[in-house]
Amino acid sequence: MAQKTGIPKGTRDFSPLEMARRNYIFDTIRSAFRLFGYKQIETPAMENLSTLMGKYGEEGDKLLFKILNSGDFLKSVSDQELLERNCVRLTSKISEKGLRYDLTVPFARFVVQHRNELTMPFKRYQIQPVWRADRPQKGRYREFYQCDADVVGSDSLNNEIELVSLIDMVFAKLGINTVVKINNRKILSGIAETIGAADKIVDITVAIDKIDKIGLDNVNVELKEKGLSEEVVEALQPVLTLEGGNADKIEAISEFLKSSETGRKGVEEIREVLAGIEALGHKAKVEVDISLARGLNYYTGTIIEVKAADVEIGSITGGGRYDNLTGVFGMPGLSGVGISFGADRIYDVMNQLDLYPAEVTCSVRVLFVNFGEREAMQAMKYVKALREAGIPAELYPDAAKLKKQMAMADCDRIPYVAFVGESELGRDSIVVKDMITGEQQVLTLSRTIELLKQE
Repeated sequence: MAQKTGIPKGTRDFSPLEMARRNYIFDTIRSAFRLFGYKQIETPAMENLSTLMGKYGEEGDKLLFKILNSGDFLKSVSDQELLERNCVRLTSKISEKGLRYDLTVPFARFVVQHRNELTMPFKRYQIQPVWRADRPQKGRYREFYQCDADVVGSDSLNNEIELVSLIDMVFAKLGINTVVKINNRKILSGIAETIGAADKIVDITVAIDKIDKIGLDNVNVELKEKGLSEEVVEALQPVLTLEGGNADKIEAISEFLKSSETGRKGVEEIREVLAGIEALGHKAKVEVDISLARGLNYYTGTIIEVKAADVEIGSITGGGRYDNLTGVFGMPGLSGVGISFGADRIYDVMNQLDLYPAEVTCSVRVLFVNFGEREAMQAMKYVKALREAGIPAELYPDAAKLKKQMAMADCDRIPYVAFVGESELGRDSIVVKDMITGEQQVLTLSRTIELLKQE
């Protein structure tokens, strides 16, 4: 019996039509990155586990895909260790590498490794796949693309303001209405200090980051399960239920954090970022969200998350300020801030809202019909000339029935079909048919190029 084929859960195949749409998204993001002065790099799909572990918090570490050592990966493991089933100890002996979880930690490793070659501040962008051993569900995949832009070597909050401007430009071009949520990790640290739970900051941020997914009541249950007292959880409630506009929220949180130096610093920073965003103007709705935590442990300042306004799906872009990330690789004191576009979720939003321009799905502008050997040779010359003029053109490879060739043009949404028959051979002409209107014209090669370039 033939083996049943399939792909791992949480991964996807993409057809030519789907790839055309995805490339439209990638190209839109890439062009914005370049417009803002970011330079492209790439890093390997796999990194040493020593690079990855401990950078994403306990929950993030569990989602790393580990790669078994090549050859006899069990040779250094005793029977007793196998029977003990200590996953952490076993993993350290049988796996030294893992698939990257995101692009930020590999970027930090890149900066430290190549520090003598870089001029600071350094602005980079990176568009590559990442992998997470997560439970697949709508909008959440085990393999997906991230499109990152980061700047390191600068403490200026102008970088945060510029990144929000970049986000706004990308989604305006894609036609997606968005809500940009902003918070600051110093505010969250200040909240933990104020309620007397500074040692529980990680547990607090991990829990409240889920508030949109599981609701406030379940967040409170999780906080208590993590060891926070009833009184501390109760003291946290006014912060998690703030209402009103941005100014109202900032005023309320400023009053709440008046005894925390760290918290006051966070309030100052978020005020400066919001003022800069307002000064530049933006299409997206920008909203202060004190419950926004973005559970990754390396964020230290501004945090940003973007959601689609018209589709129920998770965040489609996120990021923030990280002051300490390169320190774990031996380069302390280098501040950075970055964002990551979730291309796969953006793709799902674009599909649901049908936001693609018509020309995105049309890779070939004109298909030449194949009437036979002599006609095909002349058509190939025309195809070559059109391609040199920058017009995607194609000759049907076989002298098949006309109905079959026309069906291909319809199926591939090719807007024009060209005919070079026996009569056209003697006149150096081309019959060009508009597949939408049905109109046909007899044109020279130069006029054909003019027509197709007008489109």
